[in-house]
Amino acid sequence: MSIIRFTSKLLVLTLLALVFTNCQNKDKKETEHWIKLFNGKDLTGWFVKISGYQLNENIHNTFRVEDGLLKVSYDGYEDFSKSFGHIFYKNPYSNYILKLQYRFVGEQAKGGQEWAKKNNGIMIHCQSPESMELNQAFPVSLEVQLLGGIEENVERPTGNLCTPGMHVTMNGQLITEHCITSSSPTFHGEEWIEAEVEVHNDSLITHKINGKIVMSYSKPVIGGEFNTSFKEGEPVKSGYISLQSESHPIEFKNIELLELKS
Repeated sequence: MSIIRFTSKLLVLTLLALVFTNCQNKDKKETEHWIKLFNGKDLTGWFVKISGYQLNENIHNTFRVEDGLLKVSYDGYEDFSKSFGHIFYKNPYSNYILKLQYRFVGEQAKGGQEWAKKNNGIMIHCQSPESMELNQAFPVSLEVQLLGGIEENVERPTGNLCTPGMHVTMNGQLITEHCITSSSPTFHGEEWIEAEVEVHNDSLITHKINGKIVMSYSKPVIGGEFNTSFKEGEPVKSGYISLQSESHPIEFKNIELLELKS
């Protein structure tokens, strides 16, 4: 066989392989069904719980929709004090990919805790909003902690893990620390950042920031600080999703979820 004929056949085979791969990817995208958790118009499907207040008492219009964004705002507060809040999506999930974009904006509310500056979170495997106590500050959950840089040249990664009322396993060891730092870079400005969480029941949970893995862990169980009334050591395989209000204004958009097969 001549080199020219061999090269021509190789080129044809390569082109066919590319066409086949593109068709596979197209089919995959067409079969994926991403659920828009936030419709960009109102808070339909979401429930508010703020510490010290009854379920769905959205004090000072903390959680609101403006310009197609889900905003957490504090312009109605004279003093934030300890009015920690969460907005829960209506359905619990177990196996899924959650993705959204967020950005910190403006200045922290008066009376907010120092540690809460440019601090927020995506809570997964949450207890239900109905089960939270009146004055409970945080749901028993896993927090994908969102942080923004404050001081120049001082690292403050985002996509970290905090564990109110839970423990997890990392590298074969039970981790009882409340917060574990991710490998994410620090973002100092008000740019939009993409956060993604891939959850496989209790077998593997992965955090991604702007498409890069920054944290992985498994086997969440009930335990430690902020556990209200749940059985210590109980495995946590599913739960609700919520977004925090911790005193610094933040905006969210493109909140979508893809359910995965168990």
